[in-house]
Amino acid sequence: MLNYALRRIFMACLLALFVSFLTYALIFTAGDPAAAIAGSASTAADAENIRQIYGFDDPLIVQYLRWVGNVLQGDLGNSLYFRQPVSEIILSRFAVTAQVGIFALIFAMLIAVPLGVAAGRWPNSLIDRGALFIAVVGQAVPSFWFALLLIIVFSITFPILPSSGLGTWRHYVLPVLVLGYFSMPAIMRLTRSGMISALETDYIRTARAMGLSERRVLFDYALRNAALPLISLSSAQFGFMLAGSVVVESVFAIPGAGRLAWESIGRADLPTVQALVLCFSLFYVLLTLLADMLNAALDPRMRMK
Repeated sequence: MLNYALRRIFMACLLALFVSFLTYALIFTAGDPAAAIAGSASTAADAENIRQIYGFDDPLIVQYLRWVGNVLQGDLGNSLYFRQPVSEIILSRFAVTAQVGIFALIFAMLIAVPLGVAAGRWPNSLIDRGALFIAVVGQAVPSFWFALLLIIVFSITFPILPSSGLGTWRHYVLPVLVLGYFSMPAIMRLTRSGMISALETDYIRTARAMGLSERRVLFDYALRNAALPLISLSSAQFGFMLAGSVVVESVFAIPGAGRLAWESIGRADLPTVQALVLCFSLFYVLLTLLADMLNAALDPRMRMK
């Protein structure tokens, strides 16, 4: 287990380093950072002066190493719009995004897993067809369109839920529904296929021949084996939720990291955009690493890879 953990951590560190380099390169592909800092009313001499002050005239690798050193010390730079450290802005906004994402993942698991289990237990039945219909609709409907539809129904036609901001638990309902429904199809389909495969194995037939109850066969044996891929998928879906929060938070006016990314792109706030992309990417890498470690702890065969 220790060797497996060290290998996974080493690979995660390499991936994080690669992601950090791509993130830093974004500031140059998006435009001239010196011109963005100087502003639209600046002259070419002003931009050149800023290049010398911030070191933008140094080789790219030198700038990258200097930036990595600052990031490791918690310095993500200063926002060009808010005029304060980016790390302080992201910490307050990221907590809101993570909170909405956690609620959405819990909602998706509570709906998708039972439906997937039922669809796998009775394939080609009415339950199976209904679950597959929900999955297909969830994959086909854009999240922003679904969010606007919920606002029209539950905030305008029947004004029972607020359509923007955060305050009470009622403000979380619509954003959680949209983000959760976005992740339900993948979880449901994987649970269904895992249950179908598990129920066709010899140990399930042996368990039934021993007279075990169907409930115990389903949940203690079949679902336990089908749940292993769900751990990796759930971590990936949570990462997708955080990245997909850009659309949802913009529609529902939620003051989270996703809306901050949208606003920063429109304001050409390159340091903030750069830091947000880095944080989202590194968080996704960390989630994948934790899912691999948990899978290895539950299934010893994973440690042999």
